[in-house]
Amino acid sequence: MRTKFILFVVFVTTFAVAPVHSQNRVVTGQVLTLNDLPVANFEIEAKKGETGAITDSAGWFTIVTYPKDVLLFKGKVFRNERMKINNRTPDTVYVNVEFINTPENKELAVGYGYVEEDELLHSVSHLDSEQADFSQYRDIFELIRGRFAGVQIQGNEVIIRGISSINLSSCALYVVDGVVVSDISSINPSDVKSIDVLKDSGASIYGSRGANGVVVIQTKRGND
Repeated sequence: MRTKFILFVVFVTTFAVAPVHSQNRVVTGQVLTLNDLPVANFEIEAKKGETGAITDSAGWFTIVTYPKDVLLFKGKVFRNERMKINNRTPDTVYVNVEFINTPENKELAVGYGYVEEDELLHSVSHLDSEQADFSQYRDIFELIRGRFAGVQIQGNEVIIRGISSINLSSCALYVVDGVVVSDISSINPSDVKSIDVLKDSGASIYGSRGANGVVVIQTKRGND
């Protein structure tokens, strides 16, 4: 009789617990910023599952969720993101979180261990007037020199990829409000809405003209 009772308890316990475990789902993912820069020490929370995870040095995480859940991605220098988990969600997900690009946030991103300083400096290639006061710069070249790491200024030339040849120009291609121009010295920093510095694959859309990199400037007038 005792044996039958034990078997009955095991049977009931097994089937009582099984539905709880069947509700769980394991999701693996990688958190990136600026398209391909992994974010370490980033917190992820499963809203319904009430579980959490932290990304490793390569931005990877593993978290237990419900089949229908919401993942919350929160960082001190990033915009919050949400991802719905359902039966169409793959077991491995990739999330690109938007870095709020300010000088203070660059320091915080490194200080919190989200990114390495060298990687961040080489990845940040976009600035707009909402992130910084462009009017404090004397001219457009001072603005570019002061805000983009690794970019050199020689006279009225912007050098993105270094000096390639003594005889050939190493100057970047200038595109202002969608039009290729030969000179940007007359642009007042106060009139600039945004600046993008492109190289490698980003500059390839301009063909051979973009071989030395591209400086894309959007002015407030051109945006109107």
